[in-house]
Amino acid sequence: MISKLQFRLLMAFTIVILVTIGAVLFFVNQATQHEISQFGERADQMRIARMETELSSFYLSHRGWTGIQPFVEQWGDLYGQRIVLTDAEGIVVADSEGKLTGKYSNPTSLGRPLPAPWQTGAIGTLYITPKSSSELSFESLQILFRAIGVYFLWGGLIAVAIAVIITFFLSRRILAPVKALTSAAKHLGRGDFSQRVQVKDRSELGELANTFNSMAGDLERAERLRQNMVADVAHELRTPLSNIKGYLEAVRDGVIKPDVDTIRNLDEEATLLSRLVDDLQELSLAEAGELKLLCQAEDIAELINQTVTTVQAKAVVRGVSISTEMPDKLPLVNIDTHRIGQVLRNLLENAVTHTATGGAITVTAAQQGNWMEVSVVDTGEGIPAEELPFIFERFYRVDKSRTRATGGSGLGLTIAKRLVEAHGGKIKVQSEVGKGSRFSFTVPVFPI
Repeated sequence: MISKLQFRLLMAFTIVILVTIGAVLFFVNQATQHEISQFGERADQMRIARMETELSSFYLSHRGWTGIQPFVEQWGDLYGQRIVLTDAEGIVVADSEGKLTGKYSNPTSLGRPLPAPWQTGAIGTLYITPKSSSELSFESLQILFRAIGVYFLWGGLIAVAIAVIITFFLSRRILAPVKALTSAAKHLGRGDFSQRVQVKDRSELGELANTFNSMAGDLERAERLRQNMVADVAHELRTPLSNIKGYLEAVRDGVIKPDVDTIRNLDEEATLLSRLVDDLQELSLAEAGELKLLCQAEDIAELINQTVTTVQAKAVVRGVSISTEMPDKLPLVNIDTHRIGQVLRNLLENAVTHTATGGAITVTAAQQGNWMEVSVVDTGEGIPAEELPFIFERFYRVDKSRTRATGGSGLGLTIAKRLVEAHGGKIKVQSEVGKGSRFSFTVPVFPI
């Protein structure tokens, strides 16, 4: 069964063939008509010369025009033209149609313009009506179709047959990847994200197949991340909820007393749960582009010093030193100080967590054109190279053990990335196992 695309291709080929044949016929007819017109003019001149000779002979032999009418009628029938002959005084002596005989000559009464008359000397005047352009066109078409029309007809039929064959094979070649894409798209729509299309074509269809495969890969990865995120959210929520529930059941059963320590433990678990919910909400707003920023001119050096002071106590407990390296004078930056402070604090807390006792953390800031680059460099354990591409993904943690000692919910770096990007900047990481990591991000310098 012929498909819609095959039918359209066939119709397109057929129309092109018909238009081509029609155009060729048109131009050949024009050329034929021109040649016939020139041939007709030459034939008219020859007929006029012959009639001139015969009329002169008739006039001389009969000593007048008496009896010339039958000859003029015969010539009119033979040549298919109207012929009028007048004597020297302008009186019509012969008319091939017999309407003007005996009347005074008036060429315009023939109903069409007449060419300049051929003069027969002093014995009379001869008028011959020319053939119309429609008659010439009809004659040219007759000659054209008699001579080459059959060949054009057979050529057109053969061309249409060839077009059908070409359409069949060409459409199969074109439709094969299209059908493969259609089938893969249907399976993809049903949730099978493993679908890929193998197309070796280097044309636009090949590019479309590659784009489809890339899209399918992105969707498969996004679905995998979504499933992981759901599992991670459930796990992160379950831990504090289970602890809270355990404490409450223990209090209810009288195992432990609702003293200050118990309430403090419950408060810590509730705070952890609340922080996770807040992080999820903030990440959702950032990814939806609905995060509200209050950007204004800020001193980045002051913000760095304030954040370092906030984290300093935790660093001292772990035996880690924090220092800053900044020029004496830095330009103001155009930021939301609360959000960028959150980014800095997250990077510093991660550095402290993953740096062993005796290690060092350095915070630097330097201007790079219209951007300010802030870096947090530590001498910690480092991140394996294969983990670096995923470090900013939701719930991704290098330490898969999920222990409280090695990290929180796994959302901090993801939120930091979204906050930096919301300012138009970029965040990146460089790391080597056993030597430490360098997290750096850029924020715009306040325009002067």
